[in-house]
Amino acid sequence: MALKDVRVLIVDDEIFFRTVLREIIGKIGFTIVGEAADGDQAVRQYVALRPHIVIMDIYMPEKNGIEATREMLALNKSANVLICSASDYDSDTQAALDVGAKAILKKPFVPKEIYETVKKVLGGK
Repeated sequence: MALKDVRVLIVDDEIFFRTVLREIIGKIGFTIVGEAADGDQAVRQYVALRPHIVIMDIYMPEKNGIEATREMLALNKSANVLICSASDYDSDTQAALDVGAKAILKKPFVPKEIYETVKKVLGGK
């Protein structure tokens, strides 16, 4: 799969982090198909846009990233959700992995880490 063919949905309640991710993902060459500011928007956009990768914050209003990940995986057991968090609490990141997130990305973001994680999750394609 070519880099431009990888469709990404960005989910974070903070516009700053969405902007940073948009810039990093654009420079890597992936295609951003949408953005959401909370878990409810994320699930709706996931259904409508069918991205290959969802990069989702844990802590958001309305519905957090763990609940939204659970819903996405209930809709599609092959959903590729990468949870991003500035949290150092292992219980939060472990809870995300327990519901089916494929990986954890730490804030602040490192472009190489995002690229390598997406490549690994997509099977090196």
